[in-house]
Amino acid sequence: VDLAKSDEYKWTNEFFKELKSKRKVALRMGRLSENSLHYNIKPEAFKKLVNGQITISDLTDNDLKLNLEQKGVDMRVGIDISSLSFKKQVDQIILIAGDSDFVPAAKQSRREGIDFILAPMGATIKADLYEHIDGLINRPTKKTEKEVM
Repeated sequence: VDLAKSDEYKWTNEFFKELKSKRKVALRMGRLSENSLHYNIKPEAFKKLVNGQITISDLTDNDLKLNLEQKGVDMRVGIDISSLSFKKQVDQIILIAGDSDFVPAAKQSRREGIDFILAPMGATIKADLYEHIDGLINRPTKKTEKEVM
């Protein structure tokens, strides 16, 4: 599958290009980990496979999910947050993420008096991250999981 030809890829690249051109916006991009690039069998298909309801030859593209891992972006963003906070270059940080890896950066930023807002884009966030933010901007999702609000 050539993902570079997909509509989603084209839209995403245009979106990132627009973001980069906006005033007071910093976009930090990671790199895809080549070691983690693979397909996983979706849980529903895996259950059917294990239960003998289907065989491997019965699997279709719809039974697989592409697994991509981005490396390096958390560290870059965390350093930016710390630097901006220590230098008092900002009054407010809005982080578009939902990863608990940002707990130390959020906590440190708030200690420096920065208003720290999280926008997880509909992702479920863990309580330890929620504890260290000043506000939450979220959009409704179709997920049925409980979200920390």
